[in-house]
Amino acid sequence: MNGWALAVIQAGLLAFGAPFLAGWVKWVKCKLQCRQGPSPWQPYRNLSKLFRKDIVISEQASPVFRMAPYLVFSVTALAGSVMPFVAIGLPTSAIADVIVLVGFFALARFFLALAGMDVGTAFGGMGSSREMTISSLAEPAILMAVFTLAMTVSSTNLASMISHLLVEPFQLYPSFIFAGMGLLLVTVAETGRIPVDNPATHLELTMIHEAMILEYSGRHLALMEWAAMLKLMIYGVLIANLFIPWGIALELTPLALAIGLVAITGKLAVLGVVLAVAETSLAKMRFFRVPQFLGLAFILCLLGMLSHVILEVR
Repeated sequence: MNGWALAVIQAGLLAFGAPFLAGWVKWVKCKLQCRQGPSPWQPYRNLSKLFRKDIVISEQASPVFRMAPYLVFSVTALAGSVMPFVAIGLPTSAIADVIVLVGFFALARFFLALAGMDVGTAFGGMGSSREMTISSLAEPAILMAVFTLAMTVSSTNLASMISHLLVEPFQLYPSFIFAGMGLLLVTVAETGRIPVDNPATHLELTMIHEAMILEYSGRHLALMEWAAMLKLMIYGVLIANLFIPWGIALELTPLALAIGLVAITGKLAVLGVVLAVAETSLAKMRFFRVPQFLGLAFILCLLGMLSHVILEVR
């Protein structure tokens, strides 16, 4: 099997595994709260039901509102296709750059915010405003976190970073610890999880992501929900493969690919449990405290870069 076929299969696995990760986190949360809870496969049933339903569109909606779900999902899926998921020796590894990844997220967020404001509802405008506020604080932090790792390997290419960390002898870098902590906080904010946002509520005082897609229905809503799940998956893979790179396939052999698939599945399962424990232990914070939350993430990433300069550069 050639590299391009494996790249397509890898992108498909990431896209179709995203709903299971969201369902796994919800299932673990229910178990921690002593509730029965839905099956981890429930998001697939929800998406299937939404795809079968008819869409209802406001008379005030412009073509932007109609095109936004397809654009948001396509751009998010394209971002996932360049991520090193199971293996790194694929043709897409050449464009697996962190700056490209952040650019894809910014483009998807742009159309998502436009769609939220397009119909002219108060909820949509409020959610778009909050989303852009959070993104303006989160993007510098994620760039600072990955640039800290890039300084160690002299590259912003994700595949180069992972291969360098795998080939080099294991070392516990203080800069990686700070950057990893900062990236975890950014992931919580960027994916709309507690304590920044609550994906399970529709209260107008707390909605951010849900407010922007409140007017969608049918397959449009399914694409928006799937894109949100895929974004959570991408951030989980980014953390797992950058800071815990062991297991990812360096060679495109069946055994190495099987080990890589088992390794990333286990790492994502553990990250899902950590996220569920954090969401169960914490409460939703006020929106005006989110800048402090993301400011802490940026400071942690900045400390990581400074510790690299002070302790690791010789």
